[in-house]
Amino acid sequence: MSTPGAEVPYGTLDLMVLKTLASMGPLHGFGIARRIEQIANGALALNQGTIYPALLRLEQKAWIKSAWGTSENNRRARFYSITAAGRRQLSAETELWERTVTIVSRLLKHES
Repeated sequence: MSTPGAEVPYGTLDLMVLKTLASMGPLHGFGIARRIEQIANGALALNQGTIYPALLRLEQKAWIKSAWGTSENNRRARFYSITAAGRRQLSAETELWERTVTIVSRLLKHES
């Protein structure tokens, strides 16, 4: 993905959010989005219309949970954390993603 500020590839945002929460611990939505953008070195852009529906979907699946807290700038914010079910899902999705990358890499390198 070479376009600066590109949108998140379909189907990868759940994996990115789960991995971020597993690595960083509880974060509010803005913090999750900024951390993913930081790791992507500016190659991705996450806005509220992208991150918050994903957080709601993940919470409905019980892969994350949320609680109200106070942000670093003293504002009330909802903090998200990964659940045991979310950790299992992260493991399964990581394995699937790694297999997919291997297959696509082989196809791209294959000469007819």
